[in-house]
Amino acid sequence: MSGDGILWTVVGFPFAAAFLCYLTGRVSKPARDRLLQLSVILEMGFMLCAVLRFWQQGELSFSWEGFCMQGLYLKLDGFRVLYGSIAAWMWMMTGIFSREYFAHYRNRNRYYFFYLLTLGATMGVFLSGDFYTTFIFFEIMSLTSYVWVVHEEKKEAMKAGEIYLVIAIIGGLVMLMGLFLLYDAVGTLRMSELHDAIALVWAEKSVQLYWAGGCMLFGFGAKAGMFPLHIWLPKAHPVAPAPASALLSGILTKTGVFGVLVVSAEMFRCDPGWGKCILYLGVVTMFGGAMIAIFSVDLKRTLACSSMSQIGFILVGAGMMELLGTENALAVRGTILHMVNHSMIKLILFMAAGVVYMNLHALNLNEIQGFGKHKPLLKGLFLVGALSIGGIPGFSGYVSKTLLHESIVEYAAELAAHGESTLTIHVIEWIFLLTGGMTIAYMTKLFVAVFIEEHPFEQERFDQKTPYMNRESIFALLLPAIVLLGMGFFPYLTMNRAADLAQSFLHGEMPAHAVHYFSLVNLKGAAISLAIGALVYIGFIRKFLMGKDEQGRVVYQNVWPGWMDLEDLIYRPVLQKAAITLVAGLTRLVDQMYVTRSVLKGLLELGAFLGRILDHLLDAVLLFFRRTTHKSRTERHVYLIGSRLSRTLGKLLDNVTELLNHTIFRQKPIEHSFVVTFAEWEEMIHRTNRLISVSLSFGLMLAAIGLALTLIYLLWW
Repeated sequence: MSGDGILWTVVGFPFAAAFLCYLTGRVSKPARDRLLQLSVILEMGFMLCAVLRFWQQGELSFSWEGFCMQGLYLKLDGFRVLYGSIAAWMWMMTGIFSREYFAHYRNRNRYYFFYLLTLGATMGVFLSGDFYTTFIFFEIMSLTSYVWVVHEEKKEAMKAGEIYLVIAIIGGLVMLMGLFLLYDAVGTLRMSELHDAIALVWAEKSVQLYWAGGCMLFGFGAKAGMFPLHIWLPKAHPVAPAPASALLSGILTKTGVFGVLVVSAEMFRCDPGWGKCILYLGVVTMFGGAMIAIFSVDLKRTLACSSMSQIGFILVGAGMMELLGTENALAVRGTILHMVNHSMIKLILFMAAGVVYMNLHALNLNEIQGFGKHKPLLKGLFLVGALSIGGIPGFSGYVSKTLLHESIVEYAAELAAHGESTLTIHVIEWIFLLTGGMTIAYMTKLFVAVFIEEHPFEQERFDQKTPYMNRESIFALLLPAIVLLGMGFFPYLTMNRAADLAQSFLHGEMPAHAVHYFSLVNLKGAAISLAIGALVYIGFIRKFLMGKDEQGRVVYQNVWPGWMDLEDLIYRPVLQKAAITLVAGLTRLVDQMYVTRSVLKGLLELGAFLGRILDHLLDAVLLFFRRTTHKSRTERHVYLIGSRLSRTLGKLLDNVTELLNHTIFRQKPIEHSFVVTFAEWEEMIHRTNRLISVSLSFGLMLAAIGLALTLIYLLWW
């Protein structure tokens, strides 16, 4: 190991803490709960120590040579400082909140164990300096977080976990193929070396590199929740515990975005073709997530679909970053800041949803309607998150959405200046504004249902639920809300500095001029989205998505067509058909093998007969040369080759052979030397080991074997 050990401490400590908490939980559950909280607080402290060292020394690095033959490489730069700190912050807040939330849950020991393992793996992803390290921790994170999804072990949870695991495994395998292709093309997986290495081979290997990038986009996009690999998001979040949902949405999706950004910035920097691919996928993800959220009547499912939509906003920024080339300052800063905003916002919103659930054990809007009407603190906390994600001026989401919108406008102006058509980019701009309005509409629906309207039968019981959360939970929600308000109220002191810190990671430059967030031009975009949001809520949600039940009560209706579920519409039929086709192909192959079995048997017998004849001929030739021209040379060579062990064993067997030749094998003596045979075997083993030890395939194979064993353990447990 070499480099700054604080980085390995940040990554390795949660793994050690996981085992310590698990063992403590077998003795004392209260002690385990406090130890968990102490562990996440210490992890935050270790991250702050790393940040302090970064400010003093600049970029930090750590390498563990020989780990799985390829080694691990960690790095700390501006972007990693930002997102490593956010990850540690979110785990600390959810860890504090979890003590009350899980008070009446079973299998808490198991959950906390994998909760901390996932923390270590996530920190490993964000601090990784090469794609090999990213892959190792990315796959560990995918498997350990699976336990979150299936924690309640209900039918819905197990099905959602199945989807989550399938997407994670398929995405990981496709990503692995991309890593093979990339390594074969350029000979390195170090992120900082990729751009220069690719430039040298681009002319002859561009097709292979695009295939590699596509495979890696598939793997990272699956975790990010990018369309069409988003199907796990709306299913996993409603069944996972609320603290886990906050992390799944706010942080684990960002590990996928992290990979997409690295591929874009290092492999395909300023590539218009790649930029358009990311942009179009981002637009569909952005609009599709908002559309599903509008129709949803489940609190956490709506927030999950919202996560898909906000990931789409981030991908739009990543696409604009490529299309704008070296003039991408606004796109880079908007992409980074919207990642930060979404993480911080979903931390508050999902924990607020967790407060509702731990009091009512329900999430359907018709069942929780009016719960927060007379709970001003919870109402205020949820409102901060809702206004921020809606992009309302004065809140943090407005800043990042303004930057993203301005990057689209800037690209449209650039196209017009070159005499090119701007129709497509203007359509994308209006989809962007429309999706912003839809975000306001579905967040308004949630806020009105939970905090404004009254439940026709249960309102009195809801109002009597006091206290509805303890002081630790209040602290865990209130502190992030204060931070989020500070980000929105003082964007030049907070968000601008965060962007300045992290933009070099995406090779962004400082804007040519200061961005005036509250100018009339920028406020105009927010006003358009506000107007669209009001129209969608009043004219569509209230009119078409609400009706009366049998008792005449106005209820929220789920009218989303069931057949539009991509899982049942496309993925399951395709996978089942592929499985049937594979089995049918194997059956036909077996049939053909049975028909030709006699022919193959005859060929094998003929080959064996010819082999025996050839073997006897070679033995006769070798015996002739060893007894004539090569006799002395061979004997000298015997004692110069091989190791001491092989020579000793060889001479021992040669002495035994000589004794047997004078007794039992006098008629057909054994002529070859075992010293030579052992030396040849030893050399072959050494040569093979040398080749294997430097093989990326072997390193990844070891990692895959370890992950497979972990998966088997999880499924068995």
